[in-house]
Amino acid sequence: MRTLKILFFNTLILLISSIFLQIIGLFFNIYISKTIGEEAVGVFSLVMSVYTFGITLASAGINISATRIVSEELACKNEVGAKKAAKKCIFFSLIFGICASTIFFIFADFITLKCLHGRISKNVIYLICIALPFISMSSAVNGYFTAVRRVYKNAFAKFFEELVKIVCTTFLLSSIMPSGIDYACYALILADVISEVLSFLYLYILYKFDKRKNLLESRYKDLDSYNKRILRITIPVALTSYLRSGLSTVKQLIIPSSLQKSGMNASNSLISYGIVNGMAMPVIMFPVVLVTSFSGLLVPEFSRYYVQKNYKKIRSVSFLILGGTLIFSVFISFFIFVFSNNLAKIIYNNLEIAKYLRILSPLIVIMYLDIVIDGILKGLDAQVGVMAINIFDCIISISFIYFLVPILGFSGYIISIFISEIIDFSLSGAKLFNILKRDSL
Repeated sequence: MRTLKILFFNTLILLISSIFLQIIGLFFNIYISKTIGEEAVGVFSLVMSVYTFGITLASAGINISATRIVSEELACKNEVGAKKAAKKCIFFSLIFGICASTIFFIFADFITLKCLHGRISKNVIYLICIALPFISMSSAVNGYFTAVRRVYKNAFAKFFEELVKIVCTTFLLSSIMPSGIDYACYALILADVISEVLSFLYLYILYKFDKRKNLLESRYKDLDSYNKRILRITIPVALTSYLRSGLSTVKQLIIPSSLQKSGMNASNSLISYGIVNGMAMPVIMFPVVLVTSFSGLLVPEFSRYYVQKNYKKIRSVSFLILGGTLIFSVFISFFIFVFSNNLAKIIYNNLEIAKYLRILSPLIVIMYLDIVIDGILKGLDAQVGVMAINIFDCIISISFIYFLVPILGFSGYIISIFISEIIDFSLSGAKLFNILKRDSL
């Protein structure tokens, strides 16, 4: 009963904070789109695809490692081990972050010319290099707080980060930066870098006080066993994440060029890409905070059930969560479909976006369920399988975009989104079902 109360309390905290952050983020995106224009939004979406790959390169697997190993140690009532595991995870995250920054620094010219089609200067890539180590270390600390069930500290740090980002972005766009796509992207990334650095420093201070107050002090022994456990989780997840994120980035980067091959000019292809990815998808994904707030907490809880071999609990909680997610996602899908015109007019004052909201709304059920399934699978030590499914999904999606979008045009891109989400959900769902129906469960 106490575990359920803690889970409910943490979910409520994440839910409330995530809703506020999503609302802030949505209105902030509206401000950005109106300030820099639809074409610049398209270019910035490409930059964010590269940025996202850098974040994956820097931090893939370390959050899961911190969450799972600290959770397992606490399940065995080993507070000393939990403290040591957290410290080790932060150290490894720093190493991974520095390596990722070095790679981006070396290949800045290639990324700018080949991936971003020369639309911005390489100074934007150098800014990303600064942020990556801090993002990676923040990921490890976030994993620690999730494992010890004090996620409200993550929420505080996220609020602080968002506030800094908004203030810096507004100041840079309105007061410092000249007009133009290159300067707009530079201002947005610079504001993000400043917010990430300050957010990590704030989060690390919280971590140091928390560890000193709640975990026992002791001399550490058997350091190699923790190194091996961390790397056993981190390396397979990292390698598959790198491949998956790399493929996902390639997918995003070839969309504009594939649209141009269908007959659209460069400017219109970026505008269309920006409308779907930078404007319609944030609305579609806005209610997902109600799902992600809960699914992020599933990893430590299912890790505890898994290490305790509480298979009955795994089965019952899984079906309960999936049933609730299904009901919620169907309601949200219906709501966005029916009120698409109102949402498009109120949020963006652009009825063209309503068409894409209606088209994409059926995907909500699949996407939301898939997020929860992935959270359960990661808690059941199936994170590598999840990544393998994502890699296969990306390969199929890239093939479709590369070969069929030039023939079908923008409708082919929309179809590719559906194909990608359906494949991912079907394979992940089948994997979870096979785990739950095993005789041992």
